Amino acid sequence: MTRPIARVLALLEILQRGGTRTVTELAERLEVDERTVRRYVGHLLDLDIPVRSVRGRHGGYRLAPGYRMPPLMLTDEEALAVLLGLVAGRRAGLLSTSAAAAESAVAKVRRVLPDALGRRLDALLEIADFTAPARPALTAEAEVLLTVAEAARDRRPVALGYTAGHGGASERVVHPYGVVAHSGRWYLTGFDSASGQVRTFRVDRITTVGTRAGTFDAPVGFDPAQQVLTAIAETPYQHEVSVRIRATPDQIRAVLPPSVATLEEIEIGADTSWVRARIRAQRLEWIPPLLAALDRPFVVEHPDALRDLVRALASRLAGHADARPDD
Repeated sequence: MTRPIARVLALLEILQRGGTRTVTELAERLEVDERTVRRYVGHLLDLDIPVRSVRGRHGGYRLAPGYRMPPLMLTDEEALAVLLGLVAGRRAGLLSTSAAAAESAVAKVRRVLPDALGRRLDALLEIADFTAPARPALTAEAEVLLTVAEAARDRRPVALGYTAGHGGASERVVHPYGVVAHSGRWYLTGFDSASGQVRTFRVDRITTVGTRAGTFDAPVGFDPAQQVLTAIAETPYQHEVSVRIRATPDQIRAVLPPSVATLEEIEIGADTSWVRARIRAQRLEWIPPLLAALDRPFVVEHPDALRDLVRALASRLAGHADARPDD
């Protein structure tokens, strides 16, 4: 904390905790001299913050009795945007500030929120998983997201109205195990009464939600983030792709993450260095560039259409390699 404005705000934070603080104590806490403390108090007075000077052996500074910083007037969606921006940015490594600074900012915003909204956001921040840095997101309704997150934390069933990707609408009761942010979307995963299985739901497709009475226990060791990644990778698509690659799983994962492909180590004769990658895709055009990026031997097992696309990419790359600067 080196900038004067940061220390002035830190002084206000200390005084808001109540009681009278001596000049010596404040100087030690802020790592400045006592003259500078008095100057910072002057800055707070200039901002119409009622700092009172207390004389005597136990004197110092305190805030006027009854003074409180006004609540931060944010809607649910605004508060959600501020806190998730801080938390997701920190977890994704996008913030240039220190971890302590990010945590402090989250705590300050949280402290001045109305109690009811603050408790709901606490539930989301406690239960949420983030699987990857964000991309421009499809907005999930804040009320829906906060409700399912609170239910997941408290182990309360929820009744959902849901619209599937094909447009079919349904109603079901779900035991929410967790909520996960992945690639710009929010997902809810949990036990689904309609199918009798653990399912994953896109939060932006939830049309209605309500908490039900009762509680439940989540499976021991259940990993919501891994469940969502697996569900995304196994979603039925137009093409079922199988490619045999001579590489380690770590090398393949650098290009084909769990949300794109499932991996299976296999043995070809005495050669155990092969891994089978299975991919479900609506379109095939994006797969050949990733195989080229791997730069490892591979065999397309199916579909045949992928082989044609690989040949076409190889032909284009060869043509580019043969081009002359004066062409």
